[in-house]
Amino acid sequence: MRTVAGPTDRIVVIGAGLSGLSAALYLVGSGRTVTLLERADHPGGRVGVYRGPDYEIDSGATVLTLPGLIDEALAAAGGTVRGPRIHHLAPAYRARFADDSVIDVFDDPDAMAAEVTRACGPEEAGRYLRLRDWLGRVYTGAYAEFMDTNFDSPLDLIRLPAKRRALAELVRLGAFGRLGARVRRTLDDPRLARLFTFQALYAGMAPAQALGVYGAIPHMDTCLGVYYPEGGMRAIPAAMAAALTAAGGRLELNTEVTGIDYADGRARRVRTADGRTFDCDAVVLTADLGALERFGIRRRRPLRASPSAVVAHGTVPAEIAAAWPVRAHHTIDFGAAWDATFAEIAARRGRGRPMRDPSLLLTRPALTDPGLFIDRPTGRHEPLSLLAPCPNLRAAPLNWTEIGPAYLRELLAVLERRGYHGIAEHFTVDHLDTPHTWQAQGMLAGSPFSAAHLFRQTGPFRTRNLPGTPANVVLAGCGTTPGVGVPTTVLSGKLAAQRIIGTGPARLGATAGGDRHGRVASA
Repeated sequence: MRTVAGPTDRIVVIGAGLSGLSAALYLVGSGRTVTLLERADHPGGRVGVYRGPDYEIDSGATVLTLPGLIDEALAAAGGTVRGPRIHHLAPAYRARFADDSVIDVFDDPDAMAAEVTRACGPEEAGRYLRLRDWLGRVYTGAYAEFMDTNFDSPLDLIRLPAKRRALAELVRLGAFGRLGARVRRTLDDPRLARLFTFQALYAGMAPAQALGVYGAIPHMDTCLGVYYPEGGMRAIPAAMAAALTAAGGRLELNTEVTGIDYADGRARRVRTADGRTFDCDAVVLTADLGALERFGIRRRRPLRASPSAVVAHGTVPAEIAAAWPVRAHHTIDFGAAWDATFAEIAARRGRGRPMRDPSLLLTRPALTDPGLFIDRPTGRHEPLSLLAPCPNLRAAPLNWTEIGPAYLRELLAVLERRGYHGIAEHFTVDHLDTPHTWQAQGMLAGSPFSAAHLFRQTGPFRTRNLPGTPANVVLAGCGTTPGVGVPTTVLSGKLAAQRIIGTGPARLGATAGGDRHGRVASA
């Protein structure tokens, strides 16, 4: 594994998202002097927080898998700070379909087989168990040598024995065929097939186009468990930041980096908007791929971005929400359309459009964490987030500043027709994020999901975390190795740290996320 040459005692990490926090924890644990600079007034990046008039709500990711990776990062810094209390969500999701049927998703195989038997029949339950076994074998084959690993070159797949064996096993499993086709060949019920393929969107792909190796994502989602940290997802970066400072690291919030000074092919200091400079021996840069050039890093080839999203955050009266057809922490409300929906949101340049028959994610965290309910003179309210996937700004260069509010009204009208009565009138939206939100933050094509996981943007072909020029700048975040998602972003920080430390910590292995240090509570 290539590493940063020369001195690496003083490290500046730019960006206190999960990747930057993870890298900083591993680096401070290795004895480096670490300064972490963050432009916001809180840590978290894409796992941040919005503040309403009398409440807080997660501004980004709401789905946590493999929480053991968070524990590993905290332990790397000495383990003096524990993470938040973690709740296991059962079901992980509640899915509702256009025919009003509902299927719960459980990670326990017996519970899920029983649910499939109830909803789809006993023969489909047997097919589900076969699919589960295949997804698990794909995940096991991919984890150590494709996810929790650094690549120096695509040739690593041939010249390194462990990677060669893993590649051969994935080929034998058919993991380089299409995920959607494999799932449809195994399952008969199209509703169930959706539950094991919609996660391809996390990788920026339609299920029909995603490689089977991305079956690792539905395996994490549906077999290894979905969790919720008490206090919200924002409690995770808060704990990681506390662990960093407890271990002697320095965290500077409200500090926007304006540039990096280079000399002799190396980063020498980092400049901030308030006029300060931070000398460094190496830099971990977690800026989105769309913003790398402002830090002197050039991409060698154009990238295809993932679809984007429109996300509304606010509150709704608990009395109104209690009468909705589904009561769950995470509800996926599917429209009747499927292939056409992906054609709309994952289209090539200029061909995208908002979903005509939307599939939507509703997140109601107070159902798991009652401390998040808000008592007001008008009655009890609860936080609510509504996410609608949409095309990125290259696929559909729409003026979201103008159409965003109108599109939200359309989505709420759809939910009204689907039985979520009162949502259009009583959902008070305090924050509306659109592709313009992400574009303003420097994100590639206005997408918070970075580069899509096409074959040419996957594994050893993805933007490398050690670009080589400048020689001492390492990249971290969802745009680089290993990719998009909360666990993979945490891994990217670890892998970036290994580029500086050299011999990295022991791998977590294919059972990562299973050890939660006894902190799992039933939701």
